[in-house]
Amino acid sequence: MRKKRSDRNYVLYQLTAAEETYIGLTVAQGQAFLRSVKVRVQKHLSRAKRENKEWTLYSFLRENPEVQIQYEVIEVVRGRKNAYQREREIIAEVAPSLNTF
Repeated sequence: MRKKRSDRNYVLYQLTAAEETYIGLTVAQGQAFLRSVKVRVQKHLSRAKRENKEWTLYSFLRENPEVQIQYEVIEVVRGRKNAYQREREIIAEVAPSLNTF
């Protein structure tokens, strides 16, 4: 039996809401990169409502429930280690206001 691949595609994305930004990372579902981000954004919204996490993004979403959220794919990276490294690099460059440090 053939061994399954252990590396996957990861999608780096940016959320923008009321001139505030958030950089995130999610696993790509096949080749539907934008759809993968959309599902992740919906999960962020759901968790912000249901859970009492004091993360900057979730606090912002609870305080501004009517805010329009726009999201975009920044890049697609192969492999978990590379993806997390690239996410840290982008966060350092962009300095997003909604990421919890």
